[in-house]
Formats: sequence, C-alpha cells, structure tokens
Amino acid sequence: MGETPNIWSDDWEFERDDEEWAADKTTRLPRGEKIGATLYEIPPEKTGGYYHFHHGAEELLVVLRGRPTLREPAGERDLEEGDVVHFTVGPEGAHQLINRSYEPVRYLMVASRPSPEAVEYPDSRQISVMAFTDSQLGRPLWDIRTLEEKEG
Repeated sequence: MGETPNIWSDDWEFERDDEEWAADKTTRLPRGEKIGATLYEIPPEKTGGYYHFHHGAEELLVVLRGRPTLREPAGERDLEEGDVVHFTVGPEGAHQLINRSYEPVRYLMVASRPSPEAVEYPDSRQISVMAFTDSQLGRPLWDIRTLEEKEG
C-alpha cells in the first residue's frame, strides 16, 4: 500500500497554470468504480476552470480553505470555509469557482463517476464526452466539440 493522502499536504500530483483545469494544483484522492474525490487549490485572483455542468456526475464541493465565489445559474455567491454545496446533473447544476481574494482557495470535490459522461460548457457552447471504455480509436473515449445552433 502507498502513502495515505492528506488534504492538508502541499505535495501536489499536478501543478499547472492553465484556465482549462479546475485549479492550478490538483491531487486525485482514492477512488472507486462509482465515486471519486479530487483536492484542488486555486491561487489568488484566478478562476478555477470553466463554467460547466454534467449530464451524468453529481458533485459535492467542500470548501477547506479560503473564500471562493461560486458562479451558478442563479448568479454568484461567496462561500466560506466549511461550506458544502451539492451540484445536480443538468443545467441547474452548472458551476464555476472564482478566487477573488489574495489568499489561495483549497477545496475538495467528491463526485460520482459515470461512464459514459457528457459535460457542457455554456460560455463556449462546447460539450465533452468521455468513457472508461475504449473508443474505435483503441483508447478511452474523450472528445470535445462545439455545439452548432439548429435552425427552425
């Protein structure tokens, strides 16, 4: 068995400076077939990934450190350390975290792990699809497309 993960550790599995991801620092925590968790940290004055919603995965956000702003369909609201927010599937569960403070925001995201899954990004009109099973290309399915307006 490996080392037991700790949500207060500053050893990160991934570190990047890219708005595409939910945070600059991430660590995948233990996960099973149906549930998983990831630890994230957003640096000061940065946005944690794109505004999005899932068609298959429910998510549960736990704010561990800092005071992020949550963007959701009803607008924006500030969260406090210890706040817990549930995101349902579908457009009503859309969300994005923004760190407008001068301190890092650390949060835990626990999610169901459906396969296949589709995620929509309303700001860019994109949709991503993914599955744990291999696609016709011989590797797990993962694709992103821009949705076109249908006439009529």
